[in-house]
Amino acid sequence: MTRGNPQAYGEASYWDNRYKNDSSTFDWYQRYAGLSALLQKYVPKTSRILMVGCGNAAISEDMVNDGYQEIVNIDISTVVIEAMQQKYQHVPQLKYMTMDVRDLSTFEDGSFDAVLDKGMLDSLLCGTSAAISAAKMLEEVSRVLRGGSSYILVTYGDPRVRLPHLQVPALNWNITLHILPRPGSQKFDDVSSPEFLEPVPINEDGSIGPHSALDSNLHYIYVCTKTGDVGAKKGGRPGKK
Repeated sequence: MTRGNPQAYGEASYWDNRYKNDSSTFDWYQRYAGLSALLQKYVPKTSRILMVGCGNAAISEDMVNDGYQEIVNIDISTVVIEAMQQKYQHVPQLKYMTMDVRDLSTFEDGSFDAVLDKGMLDSLLCGTSAAISAAKMLEEVSRVLRGGSSYILVTYGDPRVRLPHLQVPALNWNITLHILPRPGSQKFDDVSSPEFLEPVPINEDGSIGPHSALDSNLHYIYVCTKTGDVGAKKGGRPGKK
């Protein structure tokens, strides 16, 4: 993912061309092995999970192999979704749908127990109309979450650059931060250590104490837990039938 000049990351044509030219499996940032302990801390295996910007990553397959029961995977690229539908046609726990994360009107309010994002928000923030696209996405993510459930964002963005997008009162969630070493870094072999399951305090200025917010060997995991009645569906837009 290119940082700097805006790219057409919000356009289906960009990703269709990318997946036509490179169909090899690729997981952004972390694979399931690196995230499993944190996911199990926040997401029960009986949860209905929405995987946004799924691409051709293997994480959903790995989660099903570890006992997760229902994962709806969406991506803006028809090319990759058709390939994944074919690949996993005999795996009933996995569903793949072509969809723009900025418009989740197919889904009713409060219809998911968790939303998992590995690079989706980041890609929009590297694209054109970044702030508008990110705001639309996060509004929709909050809408489809049930009260008490979480949007889990895996990103390279430290709190100083991600919290301005996440700490919006209308999104109606509380934010907890975890930090994981990047795969291949010296500390990654200790990723199952209990220290990585402990939340990291965030200072008012977005700094994070003894951790370096500029450390390129870290990934930041924001657990955004929606407030409201647990298990209740919010009234409002019904979604498409």
